[in-house]
Amino acid sequence: MGIVRKLTVGLLAGASLLGPVGVAAADSSSPSPGASADASAAAPTEAGTSFRTATAIKLDQPATAGASTGDYLYWSVPVDTGQRATVKAKVTLPEAAARHGAATWQLDVYDGLRRHQACKYGTPAKAAAKDARTVELTCSLRTVRAWAEPWANDPLPGSYYIRLTVTDLPQDDLGLPVRAEISVGATDAGGSQAVDGMLAAPLVPGATAAPRPQPSATAAQPVALDEPDGGWSSGWWSDRWIWTAAGGLLAALGGIAGYCLTRGSGRPSRVPPGY
Repeated sequence: MGIVRKLTVGLLAGASLLGPVGVAAADSSSPSPGASADASAAAPTEAGTSFRTATAIKLDQPATAGASTGDYLYWSVPVDTGQRATVKAKVTLPEAAARHGAATWQLDVYDGLRRHQACKYGTPAKAAAKDARTVELTCSLRTVRAWAEPWANDPLPGSYYIRLTVTDLPQDDLGLPVRAEISVGATDAGGSQAVDGMLAAPLVPGATAAPRPQPSATAAQPVALDEPDGGWSSGWWSDRWIWTAAGGLLAALGGIAGYCLTRGSGRPSRVPPGY
């Protein structure tokens, strides 16, 4: 009975460690209604025309922009370590009577070094027929890594630029009005994608810009551009630490249980001392 009691206590202790992990992951994956309402209320209604003038948005924040066919539309969004970002774009096209043929729209994503990032899933380019009213594009990026080799093209934490434009259409359709809608969502990949090492700083252009003048007597703070609401992660922490600690505890409990099973009951009472 003593061995059964010890094993039961060990299993309960392991369950208490592993239980909160699932709860925390479930809580972090579902944004609060208030956060969604705030993001929608402050949704940008215009887009930049280059990397330098890209309109900053946040994750899960919808953005819209009116433009002319042929314009390059740019947005920027912060993506942190361990996140898998998915970009969704919808373009409302002019009336079919005003158009002269099909048009191909394309969605491109660049990292903070302006390196083009390939889409792991999705449809980043699509041809819209002459009578199509809308065209929808998607691009799911690879998981952002905390650190990578200099020769690698791995996505790193920092600003990501989104570019939306038309790549093929009749010349007579250039300049027709269109309306673009875009949003970027991200999911946490968890400890399975964690790596050792971290960047000295996220790839955020302008992060070392001069501080804004402050009306109060307090010291001016550096301008933080394109930063997530909760700040950038440190790069070393992941839920892999919790699983490692839980595995070590269960291994120790298993060793204790094995010892209790194999040690025996000691010297039999019928054996005289000295034997």
